[in-house]
Amino acid sequence: MHSSAKQTGEIHILDIRSNDTSANASITEEIARGLDAPVNLKTLPTVLLYDERGLRLYDKITTDAPEYYPFGAEEEILRKHAYHIVQLMHGRTNGVVHGEVIVELGAGSLRKTSHILRAVSELVPQPLPIPPTTYFALDLEERELRRTLSELNMSELGPALSGKVETKGLLGTYESGLRFITDGGLPTFDKEDEFPFPVRGYERSTRKRNASSSSSDATTAETGLTSPSSPDQPPLHLLFLGSSLGNFAPGEDAEFLRSFPLTPGSGDTLLLGLSQHAKREDVELAYNDPEGHTREFIMNGLKAAGNTLGDPCLFDLDNWEYVNKYNEAERVHEAYYKCVRPHQIHIPQSNQRVQFLDGELVKIEISRKYSESDICRLFSQAQLRSIHCWIDSTGRHSLFLLERPPFMFPLLPAPTANSGAYGPFSMPSTDDWRAIWAAWDFVTLHMIPYTMLHQKPIHLRHICLFYLGHVPAFLDIHLSRLLKEPNTNPEEFKYIFERGIDPNVDDPTKCHDHSEVPRNEEDWPSLESILSFQLRVRARLLKLYDDISSGKIPMARNVARVLFMTYEHEGLHLETLLYMLIQRAGTGTIPPPGFAPPAWESLLESWKHAPKPMSDTVVMDTTAVTIGIDDVESEDEDPVKSHDVAGHTFGWDNESPERKVAVGAFKIEWRPITNGEFHGFYWGTVQGEDDGVGVGKNKLTFPASWVMTDNGEVEVRTLFGPVPIQVAWDWPVLTSYDNLSVYASVKGGRIPTEPELRIFLDKFESGYEGGANTGFRNWHPLPATMGLAKDGGKGHNGGVWEWTSTVLDKHEGFVASSIYPGYTADFFDGAHNIVLGGSYATIPRISERRSFRNWYQRSYPYAWVGARVVYDLD
Repeated sequence: MHSSAKQTGEIHILDIRSNDTSANASITEEIARGLDAPVNLKTLPTVLLYDERGLRLYDKITTDAPEYYPFGAEEEILRKHAYHIVQLMHGRTNGVVHGEVIVELGAGSLRKTSHILRAVSELVPQPLPIPPTTYFALDLEERELRRTLSELNMSELGPALSGKVETKGLLGTYESGLRFITDGGLPTFDKEDEFPFPVRGYERSTRKRNASSSSSDATTAETGLTSPSSPDQPPLHLLFLGSSLGNFAPGEDAEFLRSFPLTPGSGDTLLLGLSQHAKREDVELAYNDPEGHTREFIMNGLKAAGNTLGDPCLFDLDNWEYVNKYNEAERVHEAYYKCVRPHQIHIPQSNQRVQFLDGELVKIEISRKYSESDICRLFSQAQLRSIHCWIDSTGRHSLFLLERPPFMFPLLPAPTANSGAYGPFSMPSTDDWRAIWAAWDFVTLHMIPYTMLHQKPIHLRHICLFYLGHVPAFLDIHLSRLLKEPNTNPEEFKYIFERGIDPNVDDPTKCHDHSEVPRNEEDWPSLESILSFQLRVRARLLKLYDDISSGKIPMARNVARVLFMTYEHEGLHLETLLYMLIQRAGTGTIPPPGFAPPAWESLLESWKHAPKPMSDTVVMDTTAVTIGIDDVESEDEDPVKSHDVAGHTFGWDNESPERKVAVGAFKIEWRPITNGEFHGFYWGTVQGEDDGVGVGKNKLTFPASWVMTDNGEVEVRTLFGPVPIQVAWDWPVLTSYDNLSVYASVKGGRIPTEPELRIFLDKFESGYEGGANTGFRNWHPLPATMGLAKDGGKGHNGGVWEWTSTVLDKHEGFVASSIYPGYTADFFDGAHNIVLGGSYATIPRISERRSFRNWYQRSYPYAWVGARVVYDLD
């Protein structure tokens, strides 16, 4: 790594352009390539706008063009919330960490940044000999970088930063800056210093930063069962303000964010500014103000192009004018040079001649405006998780504080007609397995203390240790049956761990067939032996994929079905284990390490001001709905159909066959019953429609998702520990069908049938890609978002399964699975009701498959299931 440091007075600038020697040549090539395109498809690179003069002109836009709302909106957010932002940035480290670094990409004038730097300085009680935080402004033009840093240090903020935040510059492009950080180029500290204030101190590590996938390498298991230790290097905080990400083409924006060197689960953060979808006239005016400031800024790009190509006069500005337009459908603003008279240019040092026609357009810049679903998709693709969001008073611009979590589930692949590609509900890929293993290892190895392994957080389930052995044993048993091979050693694990328990709630002595487990703690296999067994089973599975790829084992439906079934089995048990562990959250279970803890107070404030539906209910007209899919397991043995695997949708036995159901008109509530609503109902402060009096707690059971404190206050369980019910007031209440059915009947309604709920969800559920609270986007429910006019009512239900009044039973055409006969059939007892959807801990493959049906006993209190009320129409 080679870099030079330039210093004038107090200004230090690291010139990292030596790491990117081809940058200027690349820009020249990009210009030539863009101008070689056909008529109206020619382009010039956006970077040309930000030469030294362009940066000054941009500053003038931000001060003299109020129509340019993104800058003012972001400055408003930072002016109001900078201190809160930096508090959350340091949430995992509980304050400033000695040696931490803040890097801003495209720093510009530093006007907005000054709010962040002031707030960081306020976290440091007193000046120190060596400032604990170093801020680097990354930009392209050295003189502008030196000027803005000098003005910052000479401003009234300068003394406040002294001894707390050191300011420096990085001279280079985005790409060279990110590469510089990834390669370990940021300054290191040679020794630890003593500091007389409560700021956490770490020796600065020289380890290179990892910007790759957040999924762990699931071929290696950890043996510790405690929270990961403190980071071995101080955190990195990246700032990417403005709406600069919108200059990237769709797909390139996510790829760029994915390259950011944020170490998963480390406390590294990204503060990102995004402009949101707005009215066409507002956007077009913002980028073409009446005073012509934006026009001058854009036209300067032609001068910069000439300078880059070696001829400042190459582009005669009299030949061009600036035009812009906003494509509302694509949510993209486009800026063009429009040729006003035909002419030709000759690019110096090449034989390239470019002819421009009268009226021809040359694109110089795009600026995407993001919808909420765009943002969810972007963050998923970039492997980023939102910690918190701040929106300006007009709702047109947002700041997101993001982290790269220890694991996350990607978006499901889109269905394709390509016979060689697998659809979202076909056979899982090895990447799918690594994602689920990362999640499973995270929960089992980092959230369960060793002392809890032999405990039962729920008396109706086994001890925690059982599930660590059950998941790999189930996989191993089915691989052995499929491949006709011996089980992985130790063979006795298949007898202990094959099947768990789900007894009758009212009489736990009644239970389906299950494994006989040890009665004494000392008779259970050790944790180490279970983890070693798990590793061997996973290796066995990956070998099967290798054998399929090489052709050693032919791909067929029976193979794919086993892989589908065992994959989803692990996903289902992941959620089961978590709703067990939440019963001990705050008294044993470790909060999710590596995920920023929720800022409950701030979240509550944003939830209070979130828009609400214009009405409580919506009418669904008479219609017919398709339930289930046609996935016939017996066809796995068909000589022809058995090879039809790619794109085939697999399901459990109760999902088949596909059938149509006629449904009459009904009225249904937009959102599930909330904690607040049920709290008032439980304590008799809300009146019902049938008798005019509150039902009270005598006819209800206290929800297992609630906790009664010693002083009589109700709290709601989360995996971070119980929170006051006021925080969770608008979350869906999680409780039994029996409880919610009473609530619905007193309101004059009922719980919807499976077909009724399916009709509603089909029309109004946003889905994982659209931002639904599933797949561990959060570790807790949220207020539901359905029923808003702006999205036609589409939204999410808060991240819970939903009860239906449909009893789990045989339906016409049902055939029990031959490879897992008891999966559904063991529960045709009249005590279980079907639930649909998915919770915040349901993997996307399950929550997104509309044919998937889950079920619980009506009196079962622990599952993460809520309900909404439906009303019959007169």
